[in-house]
Amino acid sequence: MSDILETAVSALSSKIDGQSFDASVKFALEGVGAIRIDESGVSVDDGDADCTLSADPELFQAIIEGDTNPTAAFMTGKLKIDGDMSVAMKLGSLLA
Repeated sequence: MSDILETAVSALSSKIDGQSFDASVKFALEGVGAIRIDESGVSVDDGDADCTLSADPELFQAIIEGDTNPTAAFMTGKLKIDGDMSVAMKLGSLLA
């Protein structure tokens, strides 16, 4: 597993610790791999999801660290969302 994925799984796990998430979201990181969040937690997994967010690793890291607003990244085309937009919004409120 790459350092980026390992760090991201750890960071996302701590952000959602103890909170319920009844959908599935996949973060597809260009050239690195994928991270999936579902009812069982956060893992490195490229399986199907209700919603897929695609970005380069640097943007993803900036979003996770709170340096970049995901809504702004989406509006400027840097973050792509495929699938159920309401799931992406639910994840955003969970991670805020």
